[in-house]
Amino acid sequence: MEKLMKSHISLENRLTFLLTTPMFEHLELDEIREIIHIVETQKYEAGDIIFSEGEPGDAWYALYRGEVEVVKQSGGGQKHIRTLEPPSCFGEIAILDGLPRSATVRATQDTLVLRIPQSKFKELMDEEHLVACKLIKHMALVLVSELRSNTEALSELLNAKSIESVHEGISVLVGDASIRE
Repeated sequence: MEKLMKSHISLENRLTFLLTTPMFEHLELDEIREIIHIVETQKYEAGDIIFSEGEPGDAWYALYRGEVEVVKQSGGGQKHIRTLEPPSCFGEIAILDGLPRSATVRATQDTLVLRIPQSKFKELMDEEHLVACKLIKHMALVLVSELRSNTEALSELLNAKSIESVHEGISVLVGDASIRE
């Protein structure tokens, strides 16, 4: 089981960070102030699992400091998919569907994240907060952009001349799809 420790980031630093994080940068300072109360700060040590493939999706994260890797179960072992650095967000699809995680995310060094619990975000959605709607819209735009990119990559795979090109292209597609869960 992971070692989880609370850590403090000042309100000003959390607000400033979120304003520069791609998932939140389209919001106004006043809008971020409306939701900052649901944002938790958590610290993980190198090697700690933030969440595991197959677990229920109960939150999403903004990487404040450190580094994480995304790994996927494959052939009885784990395959490295991608390394994420600040200000990356990950796990945000869990906010929308609550389905099991499609990959494992592990801290590769001491890491500090801002965690947005699904239950708290759902309350904002149920109350029809404008900021929740804006975040969902931005999530949808990010996912649509990735879908377009993946569709283009898949089209290129269909026209690939060698099996090596197909294998490399599939690895990229799987990696892109896995970091959002």
